[in-house]
Amino acid sequence: MSESERPSGCTVIVGCQWGDEGKGKIVDVLAEDVDIIARYQGGANAGHTVHVGDEEFVLHQIPSGILHRGKRCLLGNGVVLDIVQFFEEYHALQARGVDLEGRIGVSERAHLLLPYHRLLDKADECQATRKIGTTGRGIGPAYESKAGRSGVRVADLANPSRLQELVAAGVEHAERRLAALGQEYSSELQGAVDDALSLGEALQALAADTGLEIMQALRSDKAVLLEGAQGTALDLDHGTYPFVTSSNTTAAAAATGVGIGPTAISRVIGVVKAYTTRVGNGPLPSAFDEEMDKHVRELGGEFGATTGRPRRCGWFDAVLARYSARVNGLTGLAVTKLDVLDTLPEISIVTGYRIGADVVEEFPADTWSLGTVEPVLETVPGWEASTCDARRLEDLPSAARHYLDRIQELTGAPVEMISVGTKRSQIIRSV
Repeated sequence: MSESERPSGCTVIVGCQWGDEGKGKIVDVLAEDVDIIARYQGGANAGHTVHVGDEEFVLHQIPSGILHRGKRCLLGNGVVLDIVQFFEEYHALQARGVDLEGRIGVSERAHLLLPYHRLLDKADECQATRKIGTTGRGIGPAYESKAGRSGVRVADLANPSRLQELVAAGVEHAERRLAALGQEYSSELQGAVDDALSLGEALQALAADTGLEIMQALRSDKAVLLEGAQGTALDLDHGTYPFVTSSNTTAAAAATGVGIGPTAISRVIGVVKAYTTRVGNGPLPSAFDEEMDKHVRELGGEFGATTGRPRRCGWFDAVLARYSARVNGLTGLAVTKLDVLDTLPEISIVTGYRIGADVVEEFPADTWSLGTVEPVLETVPGWEASTCDARRLEDLPSAARHYLDRIQELTGAPVEMISVGTKRSQIIRSV
């Protein structure tokens, strides 16, 4: 693409299901044509899997765009940064030949996730009578510290006395909570915290004002891509509460999470699988029966990139996707893993939920009712042919095109990209 053809403006990439939609690949593909890629929320509980040639990269905190030479990658203030895991990922990329010099910036306003947050996360989940299905990575307690105004930020690393005071208070708080939960306090915790903070100087060298940097880039007609973690149905406000993550995953959070105003965003691309998956606890209205669940999981390799947990699978849920299109203000859709459905003779789409005698077509706020709904299915013919070599819409079987058209009609958002495999080249752009 010539310099005159390169896009400008700010695009948000957001998941529109329960996470694991394939955002990493979409960000990787789009990153080639932008200048800055920034992560706006979440922590090391997310995993973006990207294939470059025969190599597979699983990224947890560093934006997927890092695999494109010369791109600037930022972690915004909405992220909770696991400093130990971050540098493990950083050095692993260097060991695989990825040049990171001057390419990564971390918001001075981002909060640190420290070892006591992980201990609290695991203890809380262990003792809970209603388990959320957390990854145990400390994300929830880190956001609790942030909301409770007792967190440690990247900016605090530059003030040793304040840092010591904040960390001491965090350790003391963790001790009290662990004792209350009947968990034995680990004598190794302080050492783990000290080890984490020993990386502070290296992190300070990467500290940046992400909002200022992004706005300066946009004013210079450069292109920016904002990526989130998890998906809309895991949003703290708009998801299937309480079976959600601890931050806002939706597109509106992108502006807050990197430090820019909402009017700076020009495009919002929602990522959906051609079917639906969910990892962790909580309802999945479109769930397959046990045999079909196992079959599609094997076809799609549906195991969590972070934990390896098997994902539950179901038909494409148009009720959820339509809701996601509305709350995110989508300008377009990217449909991933269309190829996973290649061998199925028939494919169903959930168009509504039957609750008692009523059929609802809008996603309900009452999470508990989702566990008892009967999905209303619309069944269409499968294409029973490989889509892996398709590079244009015209290359797809007519039944596959009809399926995509129906997704577009039901969600009200135009399909702009279709992924038909794990490789960068296995992408169809319809606009």
